[in-house]
Amino acid sequence: MSGTLYLVATPLGNLEDLTLRAVRILKEADLVACEDTRRTSILLRRYGLRKELLSYYEPREGRKIPLIIGRLKGGGSVALVSDGGTPAISDPGFRLVREAVKEGIAVVPVPGPTAAVAALSASGLPTDRFLFLGFAPPKAEALRKTLLSAAAEPGTIIFYVPARRVVRLLEAVLDTLGDRPVVIARELTKVYEEFIRGSAMKILTGLRERNLKGEVTFLIGGAGKFPK
Repeated sequence: MSGTLYLVATPLGNLEDLTLRAVRILKEADLVACEDTRRTSILLRRYGLRKELLSYYEPREGRKIPLIIGRLKGGGSVALVSDGGTPAISDPGFRLVREAVKEGIAVVPVPGPTAAVAALSASGLPTDRFLFLGFAPPKAEALRKTLLSAAAEPGTIIFYVPARRVVRLLEAVLDTLGDRPVVIARELTKVYEEFIRGSAMKILTGLRERNLKGEVTFLIGGAGKFPK
């Protein structure tokens, strides 16, 4: 009988955000598949856990999927984690999930932190509908096409983007969507957590004199939904 693949959400930054259920699943799992074994080891030590770790990260996930599926088919349980947040969301974990589903292996989510939802909840932008577009394309033309494809979206638009590319993304928003409300959620749950709210132009003007660092969740007001 096959084992179970658990998708375990882990803290974005604050290690206290790991759920009690996640601790139990990590303790019971035969194998923990993770992006960075060093980062996951820090989390496991925080909770007194010593586990077998297997690195699973893009672009080498294709080599590791057969190993993980083999363990699962052999009856073992595997906990898949990312460096922070929910695995398989804009993450190579979805390929492992897809293969496990094809093989008839049970896939069980263990919910917890997700940067997109955490940022949305505190953004002040409408939350009744949103469009998550994953990581913003790094190339200018691909980014422009992505923004134009979402121009008529009435819900809040959400991207992940490295801090070093925020200014470029703001410029692209102004060029394609106009001066919409924007929220930059930086370093969520970490020591330097910051929310920057305002129009795209206002934020861009302010950030030209700053050197943003860290991880950013970037939110854009939907078409026609501009809060006063």
